[in-house]
Amino acid sequence: MGRVPREWRLQSGLTQHLPDDLAPFVEWFHNQPEARERFRWALRDSLDELLDGQRTGRWAYQQLTKTEKTYLGTAVEVNLTKEFDIGNGDDLDWSIAGRDIDCKFSKDLGGWEIPMEMYLCADHGERSGHADHVAILTWMNDDTSQWAAGIVRITDERLRWKLERDAAGNSIRAYNRDNKRKIDHKAKSEIYWLWGGLQTDLPTNVLLHLDHEARERILPPHEPGRRAPSGQQRTNQLFREVQDRIVGRQTVLTVAQQEDSPKRARDARKDLRPEGIVVLGHQGSHPHAARALGLRVPIKGEWISTHLVPVSPDDARPKFSLHGQFWARAREDERLCAEPHPAPDLPDKQKIDGQDTSEFDAT
Repeated sequence: MGRVPREWRLQSGLTQHLPDDLAPFVEWFHNQPEARERFRWALRDSLDELLDGQRTGRWAYQQLTKTEKTYLGTAVEVNLTKEFDIGNGDDLDWSIAGRDIDCKFSKDLGGWEIPMEMYLCADHGERSGHADHVAILTWMNDDTSQWAAGIVRITDERLRWKLERDAAGNSIRAYNRDNKRKIDHKAKSEIYWLWGGLQTDLPTNVLLHLDHEARERILPPHEPGRRAPSGQQRTNQLFREVQDRIVGRQTVLTVAQQEDSPKRARDARKDLRPEGIVVLGHQGSHPHAARALGLRVPIKGEWISTHLVPVSPDDARPKFSLHGQFWARAREDERLCAEPHPAPDLPDKQKIDGQDTSEFDAT
């Protein structure tokens, strides 16, 4: 999705000195409830909004048009503004802790473009900023599931200069066609990185990170004269291919490409039960079953599928019992069985707490 130039390589778990002038902004983010979780999801949602998988079937940044790619930075700013309820600044778009700050995004680490109004410069005349303003620098790479957010005060000296000098021997500022400049990599040490630097948990783009063959079984390319699979068939195949991993709503929307795409996930439960596959959601006995099987527990808007087999009470695998029968996740050889055992029909409305353990029990 983007580049990480050698001089901009970033590590995780950095030990950093927090400059006094950046402290109010850093402390503001740290004081927001679940700020890091909300920040990474705002980045994820920004890209997913542009992909618009439900209508387009797209699942990768590379499938966006040039214009849409340009808009990604605006989408990031809009979503962060809404997520954190950030107000307008006097000179810049944002006000945090009573101080102006601007949001910049780049798909390339170090590629942020800074306009003249962000910093003081006598040579800019009326276009000069009223102060050396602070910027929050955001970046993500869907291909590697990495992201980062840093805060820095912009100054003329911290921006790029050309290697050559003018006839009088003066340094020349490295403007682009829009009179913007990038941050010089030598100023990297002046950036305070939120949450310790490089983050490696951008919410996963399931379709992007599938191998090519599996993805084509879910979303087969169009072949003239051949009827395309229905949204339900594609959703069923999604839960066959992606097992023991959380599948989010956006993935289901992209695969089903229908108005009521989440219903396709619920209907997949009925279609896949004869194959021994259960599709667990966030309600009823499903979270209890996921915990008992050692799987991640889905929250609202998430599902996780797995292949179950009946096992004996003394089987060492994580398991649960339903109506006296124990069930566990199938081993690879059991998944390849020519005649799979139908998966159990899990009770949707059974309570987790205080439930009748003779009917549903975890072991």
